[in-house]
Amino acid sequence: MTSVRTTCPYCGVGCGVLATPVAGRVATPGAGRAITIAGDADHPANRGKLCSKGTHLGETIGLDGRLLHPMIGSERAGWHEALDLVASRFASTIAEYGPDSVAFYASGQMLTEDYYVANKLMKGFIGTANIDTNSRLCMASAVAAHVRAFGEDVVPCSYDDLDTADLIILVGSNTAWCHPVVWQRIEAARAARGTKLVVIDPRRTETAQAADLHLAIAPDTDIALFNGLLAELKASWRLDGRYLSDHVNVPDGFWDMVVRSDTAGICDISPVDLQAFYDLFIDHPRTVTLFSQGVNQSTSGTDKANAIINVHLATGRIGKPGAGPFSITGQPNAMGGREVGGLASMLAAHMGFSDAERDRAQRFWQSPTMCPGPGLKAIDMFDAMAKGKIKAVWIMATNPAVSMPDARMARVALANCPFVVVSDCIATTDTGFYASVKLPALAWGEKDGTVTNSERRVSRQRGFIAPPGEARADWWAIAEVAQRMGFVGFDYPDAVSIFREFAAQTGFENDGSRVLDISDRATIDDADYAVMAPFQWGGASPFAAGVYPTADGKARMVPVRYVPRAGHSRAFPLRLNTGRYRDQWHTMTRTGLSAKLSQHRREPLIEIHPDTVQRFGLVDGGLARVETAQGTSIFRVASTPDQRRRELFAPIHWTDQTSAGGRTGLLPGRDRDPVSGQPGFKNTPVTVSAYKPDWTGFLITRDRPARPDCAYWTHIRTAHGWLTELAGQGDPAELTALLPPGERAEMIDARRGVVRSAVLVRGVLHAALFVSRSAMLPSREWLVDQLGAPDPSPMELLAGRPATPAPDRGPIVCVCFDIGMNTIVRAITEKSLVNVEAVGAALNAGTNCGSCRPAIAALLETQRDHAHG
Repeated sequence: MTSVRTTCPYCGVGCGVLATPVAGRVATPGAGRAITIAGDADHPANRGKLCSKGTHLGETIGLDGRLLHPMIGSERAGWHEALDLVASRFASTIAEYGPDSVAFYASGQMLTEDYYVANKLMKGFIGTANIDTNSRLCMASAVAAHVRAFGEDVVPCSYDDLDTADLIILVGSNTAWCHPVVWQRIEAARAARGTKLVVIDPRRTETAQAADLHLAIAPDTDIALFNGLLAELKASWRLDGRYLSDHVNVPDGFWDMVVRSDTAGICDISPVDLQAFYDLFIDHPRTVTLFSQGVNQSTSGTDKANAIINVHLATGRIGKPGAGPFSITGQPNAMGGREVGGLASMLAAHMGFSDAERDRAQRFWQSPTMCPGPGLKAIDMFDAMAKGKIKAVWIMATNPAVSMPDARMARVALANCPFVVVSDCIATTDTGFYASVKLPALAWGEKDGTVTNSERRVSRQRGFIAPPGEARADWWAIAEVAQRMGFVGFDYPDAVSIFREFAAQTGFENDGSRVLDISDRATIDDADYAVMAPFQWGGASPFAAGVYPTADGKARMVPVRYVPRAGHSRAFPLRLNTGRYRDQWHTMTRTGLSAKLSQHRREPLIEIHPDTVQRFGLVDGGLARVETAQGTSIFRVASTPDQRRRELFAPIHWTDQTSAGGRTGLLPGRDRDPVSGQPGFKNTPVTVSAYKPDWTGFLITRDRPARPDCAYWTHIRTAHGWLTELAGQGDPAELTALLPPGERAEMIDARRGVVRSAVLVRGVLHAALFVSRSAMLPSREWLVDQLGAPDPSPMELLAGRPATPAPDRGPIVCVCFDIGMNTIVRAITEKSLVNVEAVGAALNAGTNCGSCRPAIAALLETQRDHAHG
C-alpha cells in the first residue's frame, strides 16, 4: 500500500515518518489496525532516522483503552447531547460569574489547527486569556527569555548549525535520551569534523559520559556559570565590540555587574574543569549552546536562558552558521502552540497585549470582544479552580492530575471545579476521573493538520487510519461548542481552512515587525495543502542580518544575577531532580502500550549515589519511600555513582493507572519562575527512607490485571501480556485472588510466606504468581516468554526456570532486537569488540534506531576500565 508522509508525535525534533498501512487491515477500525513505520529520508529534521519511540509507533495504534464515545458522567452520550451540555454550562457560568470564571488547559500534543481554534474562542469571543497549556511546564522560560532578548519568541538556530559548529554545549539536556535523533546528528558531526562537546548537567547521563568535558554543576547554578564565562570573556578581551555596538542594546551599568567571582565554588566544580570550559569556548567561535528542561524547569529558568543568550550576543555568536543559543522543545507542537497564542501570556501570531495588538487581533477575527490582558498561567489557573474562582474548565490532550507539580493539589482543584470537560483519546486517565464530560479525540494516525518543531519547521501530520468509534478532531469539538454558544466565525469545514486563516493572521498588519509570517500560504488550496512539504519560517538563520524584532532593531542584553536557593534542611536534607526515560513519553498513555518500549526501564527507579544509599540505610534494588513537603511515593532504588551525592533522580511517567509507586508528580513544589510562571521540577528538597515490605513478588498475566491492593505495584507491558511487580504487607496468599480462572499448578508454604501458582487454560499458560517473604524470586524473563505457550511443564513453571536454563541476557539495552546488557558485555569480552560499530556487527544492537548507542558506548568504556583496572 502507499506510504503516508506524516510527523512523529513525540518530542520537538519533529521527525518525518513514513507510515504504511498493512493491506486489508485498516479499513475497519479495531484490533486489525496495523502499519509499518520508517523514517522519512526526505524530511530535513531527521533525514530518515528515528529513535526507539518513533520506530515502535506501530505498537501504539491499537484500540486498547481508547475513549470511543462521548461520556456524561459515567453514562455514554451522543455528540449533540455532550456538546450542548458543554456549551450551555460554559455560557451560563460566564453569564453568572464573568468570562474569567472559565478556562481552557491545552497541550503541546494538539495540532496547530486545534490550538488556533481554542485560542480564538477563548481570547477573542469569550473574552478572557485563561487558556494555558502544559507547555507552561516545559518551555515557558525559553519563550520569556526570547521575548526579553529578541523582542519575539524566535529560536535563532537550525539543526544544520549542529553540522557546522566547532563546539556544542548541552545545558540541562540529556539529549541522547530525550532527543535521540539530534544526538545522532551531534555524534555524526563529532566523527566528521572533530566537533567538541561540553555537557553541563548535575547527572552523569549517557549524554555526559560521551562528552569531551562534563561539568556536573550543583543544581540551579547555571546563571553563576554563564555569568562567570561572560566575566572571563570580558576580562580577556574576547567580546565582539562591533557586534555589540551595531546589533545589541546594552543597559546602562550592565558591564559593572559582570565581574569575576568564585564561580567554581558556587557551581561545585573544580577550577581546572571551569577553566577548560572557558578555554573551549574562547577557542571555538562556532558555538551552539543547546538547552532544554534543566534550564527551563527552574524557578530561575528565564534568567538562566538569558544568561546563555547574553554570552552569545556579547561574542556575536548568533545569526551565523554553527553558532547560536538553541532552545530545543520537549513536545511535538509546543512551538505551534506558541505561534497561535496557546499560552496565557501571549496573543496569536506572536502578538502581545498592547492596545494596538489587541485591536489588531480583534479586527482580524471580527470578534465581539477581546481579552483585556494576560490570563492565568497553569499553576495560578489550578489555584483559581481550588478556590472556586474558575468554575468550568476544558482540558485537552493532557493529564494535569499527573504532570502538574504538587499533583495532589491539582487533584483538589479538579475535584473543586463544578464542571470539568476532558478531551482525550484514552478512556481512563488520572485526570479523566474528575471529568463531568469526556469527549473522544483523535489519536496520532487519525489526526490531520500541522505541527512546528524546535527549529521552526512546519510539517504535516496526516491521518492514515479511519477514526474509531465516534472520535473527532479537537478543533471540530471546539468549533461546535463555539457555534452553540452563538459565536460566528467557527464554521470550519476542515483543517486546511483553519490553517489558511492562521497563516493570514501572521501577515495581517505585520509589515516585517514580526519574524513569524507564513501569510504566503494563506491562499493555499486543498490539493497543495494535502502534499505540503515541510517549511521553515524565518529561514535557517532568522537573525543573520543582525536585525531583531524590537523597536530599534537591536537585541537586548538582559542583566541576570545568581541568587542561591535555600540550603538543605534537617527534614529534607537531599535534592530531587526529575525527568524522562529514553523509551517512555509523558504519562505513558501511548508508549505504555508498546511491549518493546516498556523493557528499557520497567519500573520507576529512584537513582541515588552509593554513599547516599548507605547513609540512609537503603538497598540497591530494594524499595524506598521518597518524601517532600508536598507528598510521598515509593520507588525502586538504583544505586549509581552517576548521581551527585545528596541528589536523587526520579522519572516522570508513572500514574495511578500504571503504578502505586513512582508518582513523581506528587513530589515537586509549586514554586515557579517569576517571569515565565514555569515551575521548578529539578531541585526539590526531599528525604528518603527504606520501605521494608513483608513480602515481594510478581504476577504475569495474558490480560491486564486489576489493580492489586498492596503498597507497591507496577504494571509492565510485555510481548505476550503483562508483568506486575508487587510488594506489601500482610498475608501474600491473598494475592491469588488476582489470578484468572483456570487449572492451577500451585505451591503455597504459609509458614515461609511462599506462593507459587500457575494458571493454565486448555494447556496454555494464562497467568503465574510468585511471592516470597525472603525476596528470593526467580528471574521474570523466562516466565514472561511462556505466556501463551502451549503445554508448558508445570514443574518448570513452579520452579520459574527451564530444566536447562539459558544464559541470563540481563536488562534490555537494545529494544529493537531484545538484546540485554549481559549479552553485550559477554560479546565485548569474548570477541574483543572495541567500538559501537563492532557490537552492532556482532549482535545487531544499535543498528536500527540507534537510541541504545550511547548505552553501548558506556558499556564499552566500563569494560575498558575493568581491563585496565
